[in-house]
Amino acid sequence: MSDDCIFCSIVAGEIPSRTVYETDDVLAFLDANPLAPGHTLVIPKAHHEHVQDMPNDLAADVFAVMQRLVDPIESAVDADGSTVAFNNGEVAGQEVPHTHGHVVPRFEDDGGRPIHSIFGERPELDDDELDDIAAAIAEDTD
Repeated sequence: MSDDCIFCSIVAGEIPSRTVYETDDVLAFLDANPLAPGHTLVIPKAHHEHVQDMPNDLAADVFAVMQRLVDPIESAVDADGSTVAFNNGEVAGQEVPHTHGHVVPRFEDDGGRPIHSIFGERPELDDDELDDIAAAIAEDTD
């Protein structure tokens, strides 16, 4: 737990939430500032700032809860689909430094855009650059 983390305070019961699902390790609740009706946050109860900071089993549990909740969330608000995402790090739009996934219901003509719209122009990478990046990622995962 982190003393100055709003999500840790929610887990501790110090701040109320509209909890929709809970396990021993994961908590899901409606976002207090929703992007759409039914916008739900899914968090590990233990404080981890970034996705990569979570142990693999906890990360799997968080994603499993998100997957489990998509249908009930969409059904509750009669959504046509949903955006399921993590903002990982402040530069990526993470506002609370506690890992959290979003399930945001989407509706026909809601004005929302796909994740690709977050980015400006796409980088122009040649085959050698793509090969180097792929090799660096693969090497670091061993």
